[in-house]
Amino acid sequence: MPQVALEDLIAGAQAGCLVSFPTDTVPALATLPEKAALIFAAKQRSQDKPLILMGAKAEDLWSYVKGGEHEYEIWQQVVNKYWPGGLTLVLPASDRLPKEMNPTDPTTVGIRVPNSAIARSILAKTGPLATTSANFSGQPPLQTMAEITRQFPDALTLETKGLIEEISGVGVPSTVAKWTGENWQILRQGSITLD
Repeated sequence: MPQVALEDLIAGAQAGCLVSFPTDTVPALATLPEKAALIFAAKQRSQDKPLILMGAKAEDLWSYVKGGEHEYEIWQQVVNKYWPGGLTLVLPASDRLPKEMNPTDPTTVGIRVPNSAIARSILAKTGPLATTSANFSGQPPLQTMAEITRQFPDALTLETKGLIEEISGVGVPSTVAKWTGENWQILRQGSITLD
């Protein structure tokens, strides 16, 4: 599909289409959480590699996780320090999370708020989206919308003319930290190092 204007990309995402847009790390492939199977199919991604639920702000994501009051306090402190940014938190999932997001282990969900104004403006209108890097599974993340358009012709990609300063992420995927019930286990080290 051709690259599309911001409004058309948002409308496509709301309608359940596969979309791609820049973030602060690497460009994202995204869709509605209940349509996450589209991403697994497009990327040829193994079902045991869950997707990330990306939102415009932490408050949009809390209903997808469950924990005690003490845990929420800890999680909120981390979020206050590192979000928006390149940190994905893997937390216990609530019943609200569609099984399609994490087919082999629907008990957890990775959540993130990107430090990208364009990504957050999209997510503010669509609500949280299932996301992952735009690339075939096991290959390096694609860096430009033109590459993504070629590799994923069925996805709506964001027309980026005039947005150049906004779209160059750091090119490194997010740090992924999983809550073990007591502390954080780093599953993937990205640009952010947890204290």
